[in-house]
Amino acid sequence: MHGPARYWLQVEGSLTRELQLRCARSFHVDVTREGFTLPNREEARTLNIPERQYAWIREVHLCGDGEPWVLARTIIPLATLAGSGRCLRHLGRKPLGAWLFSNPLWQRGPFETGICHTSHPAQPPVARRSRFYSGDKALLVGEYFLPRFCH
Repeated sequence: MHGPARYWLQVEGSLTRELQLRCARSFHVDVTREGFTLPNREEARTLNIPERQYAWIREVHLCGDGEPWVLARTIIPLATLAGSGRCLRHLGRKPLGAWLFSNPLWQRGPFETGICHTSHPAQPPVARRSRFYSGDKALLVGEYFLPRFCH
């Protein structure tokens, strides 16, 4: 991977914070879909949950200066929504990154980065994902960089 996409795939801290710093005017989160549904087989396997177990799935666009830059998909297993995790169902237009990176109990696992074979024409091919965990609780965040942002 070369060019601007390489930089974004390697950002270690909060992607949300880095995007906010790149905005000339404004940053916002546009929630496109969220609710209880089944994760795909690979997501369930990565989170070590049964394939037929529902999870809270949140899909948002991270937008800078009025343009969508990143499509983010978060898979939150039922066990993670218990206790203090209940608030994850009620983020609304607040960025998940702000919550995760302000909470010292949560840690990020290693990145998986690269080019995806997309099954849907609207899914961007340049992506990264990582598993966040706190004790026995976990969630999976996938970040798909929209082509106009990476060029």
